[in-house]
Amino acid sequence: MVNTSPLDLAREVLRTEAQGILGLVDRIDTSFAHAVEVLLASRGRVVVSGIGKSGHIARKIAATFASTGTAAFFVHPAEASHGDLGMITAADVLVIFSNSGETAELLAIVPSVKRMGAKLVALTGNPESTLARLADVHLDTHVDREACPMGLAPTASTTAQLAMGDALAVALLDARGFGPQDFARSHPGGALGRQSLLFIRDVMRTGAALPVVPASATLIAAVEEISAKRMGMTAVVEDGKVVGMFTDGDLRRALQRNIDFSATPVGSVMTPAPRSIPADHLAIEAVHLMDEHNITQLLVLDAAGALIGALHAHDLLHAKVV
Repeated sequence: MVNTSPLDLAREVLRTEAQGILGLVDRIDTSFAHAVEVLLASRGRVVVSGIGKSGHIARKIAATFASTGTAAFFVHPAEASHGDLGMITAADVLVIFSNSGETAELLAIVPSVKRMGAKLVALTGNPESTLARLADVHLDTHVDREACPMGLAPTASTTAQLAMGDALAVALLDARGFGPQDFARSHPGGALGRQSLLFIRDVMRTGAALPVVPASATLIAAVEEISAKRMGMTAVVEDGKVVGMFTDGDLRRALQRNIDFSATPVGSVMTPAPRSIPADHLAIEAVHLMDEHNITQLLVLDAAGALIGALHAHDLLHAKVV
């Protein structure tokens, strides 16, 4: 440990934890599907528990469940033994995280939970442990070794617990048909809320702010429209349909060709078939589309291909979508 450089040690930690997660892949079997079925069938809530480092993972997974459509909360096992068991009902499912599967505080509450009729899903690193044997469903989160050089501090084992818990949450999300609108309802604040709640129609430019010229307009008219609307482009339309876009880049290329701006129609130098997006798509989708194609403007078209709006990357920044 003394002679290991911080960079080499960091790389080894990441490799060890990554190997721990990859080791879980081959252990995803019918037990995982059964766990999802048990959680979906619950008429109550999901009660998540653990102690120590596993307890911190349990808190996070409870929060992930709750934010993705599965009503859940965390109960500390020590507090459960002193009255908080009253929070758990027969209709609930108890999800327990424990690497050893022999944690005394957890084992102390299991008999009461089983007696009341609640289901138990255990995630442990020991399939032969007491918790694994008592559980209705057991998920094996065993790792070959911890990332800690001493092999003592919970590191790779808690990362594996976190990954398996996330896998459960995502499987439940998918099974419930939990979509962007559902996500928005549980994330009304912050960037996630803005990304989930804002649609293209909420941030696009319309009406007099929309740059547009006919395909027969001269380059001078197109440049004037770009300057007036300050979007770095203008849509080009013909017979009510968008046929192209004339951008600052097209303007520079036209200047290099010494084109007569007073006589050349914009339709001859525009960019045809420009990127567009429907108004009922999420604003965050515009961000992904702009990033994918390395562009900063999008046209907004209706189902018939008619221009109804335009969007600049600055509009998304101003709306705090990014």
